[in-house]
Amino acid sequence: MRAETRHQLKQDRFSKVTLNAAEKTFDWSSEHKTKVIAGAVMVLVVAGAVFGGWSYLSQQDQKASFALNQAVRTLDTPLRPAGMPAQPEYASFASAQERAAAAHKQLQQIVDDYPHTRSGDIARYFLGLTSSQLGDNTSAIRDLQTVAGGHNQEIGALAKLALASVYRDEGKNKDAIALYQELIDKPSATVSKAMAQMELAGTYETMSQTADAKKLYQQIQKDDPTSQAAQLAAQKLKDLK
Repeated sequence: MRAETRHQLKQDRFSKVTLNAAEKTFDWSSEHKTKVIAGAVMVLVVAGAVFGGWSYLSQQDQKASFALNQAVRTLDTPLRPAGMPAQPEYASFASAQERAAAAHKQLQQIVDDYPHTRSGDIARYFLGLTSSQLGDNTSAIRDLQTVAGGHNQEIGALAKLALASVYRDEGKNKDAIALYQELIDKPSATVSKAMAQMELAGTYETMSQTADAKKLYQQIQKDDPTSQAAQLAAQKLKDLK
């Protein structure tokens, strides 16, 4: 098998595992998490380009990528049905919280060991998500802010989207709205304008600002009438009537 083919298969397997893990972790954005997950996988595929690198930094990133692969596999580990004992031959967790805690430990190690790598940035992003899942919003905000302010715009955009959701959970709607507006004004490959608009509209709904939410949904339909986002917006408008 050619080296480039093996490289692509490695990236594909990594992306599939990451997709499954992220789907279980992103409970802060369940309605639109498919789009968010797709963005996360895109970032990770880009990060996979460091495999086979020749510089010291890319060698470090290769090690970090391997460790990150293990962490997202942890997030993809099945949960046992209530009352079922653990089976020695199969990895499993009793609850989503237990699984998140195990992955969180692995992610923290990656961040500590490989702080200046792209995979380290991705690990910190997931670290923020697992902190939020574990109810530690203070740590989640700290790590997501760090990634959001970093040099990688694609990962940073995802971090801003997640950070806005944490702010919403804490009732800091003004801060959340500011981030959503920033993402709308400067969309990226991982967070589209429509995605940010949908989240902002949802925020307005929770604040009972129905007119503002309707305006955004209508704008999404106007910008790209045939898109999936436009279909979601149409359903939202119907629900608001």
